[in-house]
Amino acid sequence: MRGELTNNEEDDGDRNLGPQPIAQLLEQLGLSHHDVVAASTEQITHKMVSKAGKGRRLSRGVQVKILNAVNAASKQRFGLSELFNYVGRF
Repeated sequence: MRGELTNNEEDDGDRNLGPQPIAQLLEQLGLSHHDVVAASTEQITHKMVSKAGKGRRLSRGVQVKILNAVNAASKQRFGLSELFNYVGRF
C-alpha cells in the first residue's frame, strides 16, 4: 500500500496545475485577493481567488467570474488565457 496513490490523491494531481499567471498578474497590478472580490458584481469568494492563483482547477464559470472581477478591479481587459494557463486544455 505504501507508495500507491489513492483515488483522492490521483484526483488531486489532476486538479492541481501549479501556480497560474493570475498570481503574478495581481502582484504586478498591486491588487490583493480582497480587491478582486470587492470589485466583483458576481458571487466570488477570497477562497476562489486564492485557489485560482495556486493552480487549483476551477470550472469555466468560476474562471469567468474571476476574470470579470480582475478586469473590473484593474480597469483593464484581460482574457482567460492571460489568467489561467490551462484554458482550453480540458
